[in-house]
Amino acid sequence: MSTPNARAAAFLAFITYLRIALTPVVMAMVLASDPAPWVAPTAALLFAGAAATDFFDGRLARRWKQTSTFGSFLDTAADKLLVSGVLLALVAVDRVSAWVAFVIVGRELLIMGLRGAVSASDGIVVTPSMWGKWKATIQFVAITVAIWRPDVRIGEWYLDQWLMAIAAAITIVSAVQYLARFLTVLSSRDETAAGR
Repeated sequence: MSTPNARAAAFLAFITYLRIALTPVVMAMVLASDPAPWVAPTAALLFAGAAATDFFDGRLARRWKQTSTFGSFLDTAADKLLVSGVLLALVAVDRVSAWVAFVIVGRELLIMGLRGAVSASDGIVVTPSMWGKWKATIQFVAITVAIWRPDVRIGEWYLDQWLMAIAAAITIVSAVQYLARFLTVLSSRDETAAGR
């Protein structure tokens, strides 16, 4: 008979794997040639639903005290896979600029690589900031709107193009802010080590 903790862990793993499984589904819908009118809004809803599981995943893991190193890694990897995969599909159908995708995906690769390398070697952990949370939220919103692309223009750009530009700007700011915090932590560690 499974315990409440086992059921909680299984549920959290399920919604993380669901986010991963939905990634190629949404990509296929975005990349479909001559899609039916219902495909774009359905793909947008599926992406929004997958993105929402990230919010609930973190909250429930903390509430149920089911946080773990592997669970945190898997959750983060699922987020990056979802965003990167769907962004690539949107670039392929000319809904998103390749430069915007480069900024967003490049930031994630840089921060994940830096965080993983230093955490593994020195045990340094830099916790997510509000900029990182805003970055994730605006990215999810911008991608959802880009998938659907309602016929709303502001000047010469569609609404989703403006949202993508904002997402790219916030992504850059969050990367700079993270690197500044990371360097501060490294400096503090070096000063502590030198004072021993």
